[in-house]
Amino acid sequence: MKNIFKIAIRNLFRYKRRTLMTSLLIVLGIVLVIVFSGVSVSFKSMMIGSITDSMLGHLQIHKKGYVSSIDNLPLHLNIDEKGIKQLDNLFEKHKDIIGAFSYRIKFGAMLSNFQETTNIRLTAVQPQMENAACPRLVERIIGDIQNTSKFIEKGKIIIPENLAKGLKLKPGDEVVLIANNKDGSVNGLSLKVSNIIEGLLGPSGRDGFVHIDDAKILLRIYGEEINEVAIRLKNPDKLGGVNKLLTDELYQFKNKQNTPVFELHTWADLSPFSTIAAIVDLLIITVKMVLIAIVLISILNIMMMSVYERVSEIGTISAIGTLPSKVLWLFMAEGFSLGIISTIVGNVIGVLALFLINIANIHFSFGRMKNILLETSIAPTELISVSLIVIFITIISSLQPALKASRMQPVEALRHV
Repeated sequence: MKNIFKIAIRNLFRYKRRTLMTSLLIVLGIVLVIVFSGVSVSFKSMMIGSITDSMLGHLQIHKKGYVSSIDNLPLHLNIDEKGIKQLDNLFEKHKDIIGAFSYRIKFGAMLSNFQETTNIRLTAVQPQMENAACPRLVERIIGDIQNTSKFIEKGKIIIPENLAKGLKLKPGDEVVLIANNKDGSVNGLSLKVSNIIEGLLGPSGRDGFVHIDDAKILLRIYGEEINEVAIRLKNPDKLGGVNKLLTDELYQFKNKQNTPVFELHTWADLSPFSTIAAIVDLLIITVKMVLIAIVLISILNIMMMSVYERVSEIGTISAIGTLPSKVLWLFMAEGFSLGIISTIVGNVIGVLALFLINIANIHFSFGRMKNILLETSIAPTELISVSLIVIFITIISSLQPALKASRMQPVEALRHV
């Protein structure tokens, strides 16, 4: 077998120009896949990180049925004190995988500047808990914050940018919130605007923040009560496994009707931006398919040409007693060697290209996030998968020409001498 590979490599160098052109085509395909995968995966990770770290968390827990009616922000599906204690015990049990969590109350209200009134969606939080679960939330707040651990204080409200412009509000102005509690009664609360917050992806959006204690006063909530828990994992890459684990754990908590009390959702279940992540994955697969086509056509072409140009040579070695299986392995080894060499060169150049992109310090904007540094990377598993695809397709595309060569009859082949 060693001698077969020696002969195969020697045969490749007999046609240097053709071998070089074919190899460059394969290398170019591999480099494009690596660069595209590195850039697109890094972009996807940045996008997901922005959404999870500034808004959703990696996982969210609600009372059963809440998400199906989340547009109405129902207060009758709040988690009571007993449920909060159950969740506390669960988080303590799995503190090795849960980095942080934040208890929230989400509700709708009317916001008035004493002249005009509009509706607003509010998230009531305890600032320390929210900072731990969504550490990049404060980056969306316009202006300086003296103490980020207390980005929202009692008696104050953070309002979205578009409402601030529409109502001509600025930090320090007084507003009134009017909301219905879960029993239907109406209550009002006077608050002072502390800051303005940007929407995640644009100027639209009606989501503001208040302190959870103010929300309890406004909604007449006595005791401990929430309707959402945002969870941040220590290792986001283990999201799927943690989701299954916590789903099984939460299923054990049931009400008097013997139905589950809680429901668990990942960020992808709650955000439309998961579609963008799916599109990125689809594009990567498409690029890999293009790579397969390039390798298949390139190897098939060079091997078919090699067979046709060496018909007399094949007849000669067959006539002196070379077995058809040896002829088969000889041509398979040529295609395989070409694929291996091209794969190694392509991987080196592709990784180097990603390194050069990082050195170039390329910046771009995503939604309202400006001057984001593009930091590309590619997992070793991705390099291995691309390499295996190329090598596998190389073997497949070499098989048909190799079979054709091995089945040639010496007498027929020698007629071409």
